[in-house]
Amino acid sequence: MDGKLDFRSDTVTQPTDEMRRAMFSACVGDDVMGDDPSVNALQEYAAGLVGMESALYVCSGTMGNLVAILAHTRRGDGVMMGTGSHTWNNECGGVAGLAGVMPYPLDDREGIPTAESVRSSFKSSGNIHHAATTLLTLENTHNSSGGTPVDAEAFAQAAREAHRLGLAVHLDGARIFNAVAYFKNDVRDYASEVDSVQICLSKGLGAPMGSVLCGGAEFIGRARKYRKALGGGQRQSGIAAAAGHIALRDMRGRLHEDHANAVLLADLLTGIGIDVEPLPRRTNMVYFRTPERVGDDAAFRSKCLDRGLQLNAAGVGRIRMVTHIGLDESSVRTAADIIEDVLKEAASK
Repeated sequence: MDGKLDFRSDTVTQPTDEMRRAMFSACVGDDVMGDDPSVNALQEYAAGLVGMESALYVCSGTMGNLVAILAHTRRGDGVMMGTGSHTWNNECGGVAGLAGVMPYPLDDREGIPTAESVRSSFKSSGNIHHAATTLLTLENTHNSSGGTPVDAEAFAQAAREAHRLGLAVHLDGARIFNAVAYFKNDVRDYASEVDSVQICLSKGLGAPMGSVLCGGAEFIGRARKYRKALGGGQRQSGIAAAAGHIALRDMRGRLHEDHANAVLLADLLTGIGIDVEPLPRRTNMVYFRTPERVGDDAAFRSKCLDRGLQLNAAGVGRIRMVTHIGLDESSVRTAADIIEDVLKEAASK
């Protein structure tokens, strides 16, 4: 770490000492051949945790989502996904360029599309003019909606409507345990409603890399082949999987600390005049409008960086701050003080 307060994302987390020791001493094999014991242990644990038959360790959440879509669909199929979802906006168009499917947009500004929107957007295979819908993808927590956690009932309504229509359902659960921590429920409350779920290990859970994709045994068999085709078939990947296993096993229970720090951050920023996006349910993210008095996004972030605070833009005029294991209450208060100093300096000119 360089001493700066890094609020850019929960992807900047550092592995714990226990993770580093596990990586150093990990028993490894050749995962493409299926004989890396550390990878196998992680996959078995992940599948059992979510109540599914099997799991696959992949390089990233983006790869996990793409592999899932490839394994659920055929080229030319239609896939319903939210226009605010990570898969729609932040995965390089892989659904079109690599999976060759037709995205059908759904309104997910509240974090989840409604069952009615799923029903009204469905295109059946009986109409020769349309790409037949075969898959619905959901995201929980919902990043671009402020890290909004979706409750199990609303989630189930959308997923069950898709299943009623004969669709498969995939959950981008990159931060699903933030939703679980917020509602104090069980991950199976969500996983039981879907056919596959991708869980990121390198965000709030703190592992250095990787995600696990969970689903039925036949589905994971197809996914394994697509992982290989995408170049994700690693060899002695148990070195990284050992840290991911610890992250998934031990780090879920501390996510409420990040949520509390995000609530504090939102309150402090509001108190100094920052236009924080209001949320009925907040996990580990705070979005706000760039203060006009300090210039554009780049100028604001540069002034903060000069004082030791790293931020990311989330579109024009929008800033995102994310709390994580590398930040505590003192970090949050210092970050708010820095932003207040930037505002005061701008006001004095």
